[in-house]
Amino acid sequence: MSLRIEPRKMAEVLIKIRKMSLAQEMSLKLGKSLIMSGDMYPSDIAPVQAPNKYGNVAVFPMAWGFAHKSTPKPLVNRRVETADSKPLWRDSWYRRRCVIPASWYYEWGYPVYEEDSRSMIEHRNTKKAKFAIQTEGSDRTYIAGLYRYEEHSGMQVPMFSILTRESAGSVKDIHDRMPLILDKEDVKGWIRPDGNPCIIAEKALTNMVFEKAVEYYKSPTEFIAM
Repeated sequence: MSLRIEPRKMAEVLIKIRKMSLAQEMSLKLGKSLIMSGDMYPSDIAPVQAPNKYGNVAVFPMAWGFAHKSTPKPLVNRRVETADSKPLWRDSWYRRRCVIPASWYYEWGYPVYEEDSRSMIEHRNTKKAKFAIQTEGSDRTYIAGLYRYEEHSGMQVPMFSILTRESAGSVKDIHDRMPLILDKEDVKGWIRPDGNPCIIAEKALTNMVFEKAVEYYKSPTEFIAM
């Protein structure tokens, strides 16, 4: 899985967050870019919605993926079905929830045709293709996540991971898992530390639309100056 954040859709937010001392220090300590737009991959720094010190929704820079001694790769997602019971995730599930405001997400899956008479075996033997998937009728896809702080190079760095669920709706034809996607009206309740994540997770959206992904050329004009 990877994400797409359209720079022009979040221009004002991106300009503001890039000027934050937290973002600039994270960039130096982690050796990562502060572009925070375009196609986003694990370990990248991304704009993430989380509560500020007053409990209100704010946007912060966070790096994608929890670190764990069991693997050199970042843990970029977690099944929502077990997030409240696994030791690594439990505390974040109850106290540190966040939302990643993406334009859409990418997933590799099997091509789907309007008149598809192939058997399931034939379908799964087809070469996978990359799809762009987003909430139907919206230019913003609110992806639920968890975050925590980790020490990297002497700095407490905010890290996030995406929650996933069993696929539903049209996404089932592409992949057996999908991110936990929220309605815009549920973002505040999800982020609030005293909110009830179980109730909100049950209301997760399934009305997705998708198409084969386009490879974007990263021209200088795509990026926004700090």
